[in-house]
Amino acid sequence: MTKGEGLEDWIDRVSALRQYQHNGKRVPHKPLLVLMALGRLATTGSSALPWSEAEECLANLIADFGPASRTGRRQSAAYPFTRLRTDGVWTLSRDVPMDNVGPLDAAPITGRLEASLEEALSGPGQIEQAARLLVDAQFPRTVASDVLIAVGLDPDQVISHGSAQAPGPERRRRSSSWPRAILEAWDRQCAFCGYDGQLGSSSVGLEAAHIRWFNLGGPDELNNGIALCSLHHKLFDRGALGLDEEYRILVSGVFSARTEAAKRIYDLHGRPLKPRHGTDLPAVPHVAWHGREVFRGQPLPV
Repeated sequence: MTKGEGLEDWIDRVSALRQYQHNGKRVPHKPLLVLMALGRLATTGSSALPWSEAEECLANLIADFGPASRTGRRQSAAYPFTRLRTDGVWTLSRDVPMDNVGPLDAAPITGRLEASLEEALSGPGQIEQAARLLVDAQFPRTVASDVLIAVGLDPDQVISHGSAQAPGPERRRRSSSWPRAILEAWDRQCAFCGYDGQLGSSSVGLEAAHIRWFNLGGPDELNNGIALCSLHHKLFDRGALGLDEEYRILVSGVFSARTEAAKRIYDLHGRPLKPRHGTDLPAVPHVAWHGREVFRGQPLPV
């Protein structure tokens, strides 16, 4: 296999990984493991990840950046570590059953990217291109940098390589007018705290936030967006903040704060969302999606 053929093969396989969902639920477990391996490859020149080292880090990644899970942390990590083999991008140093933690603990075992794909990634910028392909498909921009840092990749280097173009159907295009329309619909102020800072005639620190993430099917429509300040946008996309069925702001019980400035987040809990007269509230299915796929844990008590 030539280097060119190897890279094309890699892009084909990663394209399938990045599009995977189960029963409409996002499942970023395998992409997160691949990103871990890319980080190891960029740092050490090898993607090899012993289970004894990978388990805790992978479990943390899934807990921090995946949807709420009913399985234990070790089981959540065992799933991608064993099942990624079926996608043709991952090998294990010995054969083990799918999903089971016990055999992974029984004797030393190491996983790594398939050798020809590791070779295909040896060219300048190829690791960054592959990482960009994965994070663009799995996470909003507010979260992507956090993921890249967590796996040991430099967000600036990854993002500077631009969006990797995958083969297959034409990618969805974002609406260039949607952000402006959202800010105008919400009176150019944060829907959670009312922040409305401007620099000259332009809003600053205010962003249009998708409720259902665009890269996971969320539409560029007014009923799928709210205006949020940069801080609350980040917290909303990380699942520290959410909305209930009555459009009250929720603060996750997983969120904690020590300083008075950060503790002001607690004051948002239970506050009703109040759109401008004539602006519709977000669509119920989008709010439900965020509560199911993004919001972390249980909300604070009333």
